[in-house]
Amino acid sequence: MSDAEQISGLESALAERARKLAEEHLANGRLERDRMLAETRQRLGIEKEREVLAAKAHAEHAYRQRVQAAELDLRAALDRVRQELADAALAQLPAHLSAFADDEARYLPLLQNYLREAAQAIERDELVARFNASDLQRLQPDWTRYADAAAPGKQLSLSPEPLACIGGVLVASGDGGIRYDNTFEGRMERLDVALRGAVAERLMPSPSPQPSPTRGEGDKVSLRDDRTNGAAHG
Repeated sequence: MSDAEQISGLESALAERARKLAEEHLANGRLERDRMLAETRQRLGIEKEREVLAAKAHAEHAYRQRVQAAELDLRAALDRVRQELADAALAQLPAHLSAFADDEARYLPLLQNYLREAAQAIERDELVARFNASDLQRLQPDWTRYADAAAPGKQLSLSPEPLACIGGVLVASGDGGIRYDNTFEGRMERLDVALRGAVAERLMPSPSPQPSPTRGEGDKVSLRDDRTNGAAHG
């Protein structure tokens, strides 16, 4: 069974559980209302219509309160389901990114864009770029051409020290005082809230979704098109 099928099955099961929970709350509310009405009739003997009507109004109010409580419980349950689904999907993201990094035809142009973005964000001419061991081995033979294409007019030196990351690049000023973390892990951290919201909405849409701004090709929230402010820091 594929990951998508497993997530779909989990979603269906949790949604069914939430529906049954709501029905149970509603049924219990109706039983409680009927019980209160019966006790009221027995106690008063339906002698005074005004008192009966008042008791009925009270029972109706209690019923509405139970319905509202059931709706709140259902909403909370759906929020938990959404969070669980988002956590399950995001837990698989590092493996997908690692597989993506193995596809040089798609990954290396993206990596060059990451390098360009980081170099432009740091207002220094002398910069140092750090990559993981695999990317370091890929880029070292043709580094000068690759760096010139990514950041013309800047001196980009290649650090021989491998970086522990799935992919991407960490660029620092020559003195190390300013850094721009454009690794996959750094981008995931900056986009955590947006990623969780996008994944939850994709797996389990809310009843009244709000329109989201149009982005570029691919996912609405993508690690490939992050322009988060404040990534460069000292």
